[in-house]
Parts: sequence; C-alpha cells; structure tokens
Amino acid sequence: QVQLVESGGGLVQPGGSLRLSCAASGRTFSTYDMGWFRQAPGMDREFVAAISRGGAITWYADSVKGRFAISRDNAKNTVYLQMNRLQPEDTAVYYCAGGQSLSRVRDPDLYSYWGQGTQVTVSS
Repeated sequence: QVQLVESGGGLVQPGGSLRLSCAASGRTFSTYDMGWFRQAPGMDREFVAAISRGGAITWYADSVKGRFAISRDNAKNTVYLQMNRLQPEDTAVYYCAGGQSLSRVRDPDLYSYWGQGTQVTVSS
C-alpha cells in the first residue's frame, strides 16, 4: 500500500511559479512510475506530466511542455512538479499518482494510487 500526500498548491498571479510536492509512504516508491494530473471544475481529469521510476524518462502534456518540470528524489520518496509561467487555464486541483510498469503513462485508469489533491489557482 502506498499513500500519497500533495502539498505546495496555492494562489499565484499569471506568470508566476509554484512547486508542488508529493510525498509517498512505503519502501517501494522507487518501483513506481509517478504522474501528475489535474482536474478543473466540470472537466475530466487531465494528464500533466509523468516520470519513470528511476527518473530517467519524463513525459509532458503539450499544454505544459517547456513550462513545467517533473522530477523525483527516491531517497526522499518525493516527486515534484515545478510550474513556471502559470496561466489562468492552469487553475485546477492537481493530483499525484503512482503505478507500476505503466504501458501508457497518460491514462489515469492505469494508476493504482492517488493523492487527495492540492488546489492551484492562477488569478490576478
């Protein structure tokens, strides 16, 4: 069993930055591919970024490529999402998720574990 706890959300002005963290319990964190998803009101959950279990491979949604960066520290059981040049359309609840040997990292249905989410609001 893996428990995930996100932190770092908040209110930021357009063009600003935030760094989200997701702390995982358990000793098997390094065996999980990790992803970030987001969900805006009335919208489906949307893939944002993912990182392989060793951290060597990353994937991004086109809408965040070049602005967001996912990373992980397996020694600290933590995955991060650095978000730069935030825009109002980035406003959503952001979730981290974990899964093993994922064949399609963009598919939320393949992830086994989810955090409770953290709100990110981009507004002036």
